Amino acid sequence: MVVPSRQDKAKMRVAERLHHILFSIRWGGHALISLYISVLSGLIVGLQYNATEPFYSTATIELIVPFGSFWRSLHYCSSQAFMLLLLVHLAFILWQNASSPAYNFTRGTWLRLSASVPVALFLLFTGYILRGDATGEAAGAIAENILLAVPLLGSLLNKLLFDGSVAGVQKVYLNHLIGLMVVGGFCVWPHLRRYTASWRNHLPLALLLLLISPVLKTPLERDHFGLLHINGPWFFLGLQELLRYISVFWAGIFVPATFVGALLLLPSEGAARRRTLWFMGAWLALYIVLSVIGFHRG
Repeated sequence: MVVPSRQDKAKMRVAERLHHILFSIRWGGHALISLYISVLSGLIVGLQYNATEPFYSTATIELIVPFGSFWRSLHYCSSQAFMLLLLVHLAFILWQNASSPAYNFTRGTWLRLSASVPVALFLLFTGYILRGDATGEAAGAIAENILLAVPLLGSLLNKLLFDGSVAGVQKVYLNHLIGLMVVGGFCVWPHLRRYTASWRNHLPLALLLLLISPVLKTPLERDHFGLLHINGPWFFLGLQELLRYISVFWAGIFVPATFVGALLLLPSEGAARRRTLWFMGAWLALYIVLSVIGFHRG
C-alpha cells in the first residue's frame, strides 16, 4: 500500500476544497436570475424595436432613446450571462452524476429539461439576427441555408422560423419575443416548480450586471463592403468553421444533432451513460478547437 506524501495530501486537500467551492455555487440560481434580468430588459428594448428596419431601429435605441444604450447593454450582458451560467450548471450536474443521476428525473422530464439548452441557444442566436448589422445578417443567411438543407421539412421550418427573403426579421422577432419563450418555459417548468431562486441570494450577480452595462459597449457592426469573412456569435464559430470543410447538411444538421441527441437521450446509468458523456466531452473539445480556428480567421 502506497502512503501519500505530505505534498500529495496537501494537493488532495486543495482539490477537495476547490471541488467544494465550485459545487457550492448556485449556478442554476445565477442562470435563472440572469434570465429574469434578460427578460425584463428585453421587454423594455422590445417596446422600442421596429422589426421592419432592424439596423436603424437598433441604432436608434442605442443613440437616441433615453437610457436606450443602458437597457440594450443590460439585455445583452444578462443574456450572455444566462447562457454561460446555464451551460456551466449543466456541466456540473453531469460531472457530479457521471455514473448515475442523483436526481430521479423521468425520461420525459429529462427530455424537456435538456431541450431547454438548444432552445436557449437558438433564442440567443435570434437576438444576434435582430440587430440587423453585418454579423446578424450573415448569421441569419447561414441559418436559413442550414434549415433549407433539412430533408423534406427544410422549407417549412424556414418559413416558420426565418423566411428572411420575404418577411425580413419579423418572424425572427416574433419567435424571439414569444414563440421561443413559450417553448423554453414549457421545457423548464417542471424544474422551476421544484427549484426557485431568490433575488436576495444573487445580489452580487445582479449588481455586477447593472454596473458593467453602462460601461460595456454592445456590439453593432456596420456593413463592410468587400469583406469576405464575418465572425458569427461566439457559440456559432465552430459550426461556421466546419462549414468550410463539409457540406451544409453534415456540418449544420448532422454534427450538431449528434450532440443534442446524446444529451436528450443520455442513458440513466451505467457504462452506457459514461460512454455517452465521453462522447459529449470529445465533441465539445473538437468544437472548441474549431471555434478557436474560426475566431482567429476573423
